[in-house]
Amino acid sequence: MIFGEMIQYGRFGRNMFLDYKNRNILVTGHTGFKGSWLTIWLERLGANISGLSLEPYTSDDNFVLSSLEKRINHHIGDIRDSQKVNEVIEIEQPEIIFHLAAQPLVLGSYKNPLETIETNTLGTANILEAFRNSKIAQVLIIITTDKVYQNNEWIWGYRENDIIGGKDPYSASKAACEIITESYISSFFTTASNKYVASARAGNVIGGGDWSENRIIPDCIKSIEKDEVISIRNPRATRPWQHVLEPLAGYLMLGQKLLNGKSDFVGAWNFGPNYENNKSVEELVEKFLVEYGKGSFEIRQIANYPKESNYLFLDITKSRNILKWEPIFTFDKTLALTADWYKNYKTESVINIVNNQISEYESKWKSNHE
Repeated sequence: MIFGEMIQYGRFGRNMFLDYKNRNILVTGHTGFKGSWLTIWLERLGANISGLSLEPYTSDDNFVLSSLEKRINHHIGDIRDSQKVNEVIEIEQPEIIFHLAAQPLVLGSYKNPLETIETNTLGTANILEAFRNSKIAQVLIIITTDKVYQNNEWIWGYRENDIIGGKDPYSASKAACEIITESYISSFFTTASNKYVASARAGNVIGGGDWSENRIIPDCIKSIEKDEVISIRNPRATRPWQHVLEPLAGYLMLGQKLLNGKSDFVGAWNFGPNYENNKSVEELVEKFLVEYGKGSFEIRQIANYPKESNYLFLDITKSRNILKWEPIFTFDKTLALTADWYKNYKTESVINIVNNQISEYESKWKSNHE
């Protein structure tokens, strides 16, 4: 059963996602963590997929172990290279573009601020400009982050109309990306243009196949596999943890609405978990180690460590009430699925693991909305 068939029984309407079948879709950042999961889901929906990205991060990446290079039109390139971006779009003629390529790490932005700013601003501008000049492309979904908001350390969630900003190079670059996107929407993508653009701001996404540096779940797995004690540096920092499938479903729903010419869905959207999934780093690690079945951790204070926010929540009222998207996995289920990937990626077919988890998501969605 594909996702579109499943949710026709729920309040999201009939045949949602069936319109992706046989569509030409470009995913930037398809070799990355979220990009690889989105690519696999789109493949299940029968889309004709192409990808533009840098090389995979490791040989254990979800993209590599799922053998996606053999099943899609795979392009290696840097989104800062406008000629390469235009070349791929000209070759592939996508109707829909999901733009996930980015420098996605806060700590990485302290090490390489200029590269971060160039990738996340100039790279996004290159995608927007190529989309504007394409005669075929109709929909562009730009994936940003919850960290675009000017963080006031509030204990309540940020809404799409709250002030954006950034106190580190990564957050600032993604806030600038939002400003650039809004400028293109206002300047070039009016209703008469028949081109629709939205930005999607997701919380802290976890799931199998992420090996990025200085992310808590990959750090846990790397330490466990080396029989080392896990070090956590900011145990009280609270984040909106969600499984990777949750925001991806939101991106797909948003793309579907725009594909059908619904201009009311242009603009910014938050995709975060239910409030009870807002947990501290220490709570996350404790529960994850229980799910994984081994490992221990210590809290390590590091002098002069780059500043990170203590509180960061998203208000998802707009997505819940207007888009009719909502999170469905509990915190415990999110960690159980994540642990399942990492426990089995060396011994089982990764594409089967991913597809089984997508099927479980679909089944859960159906049971919640019948």
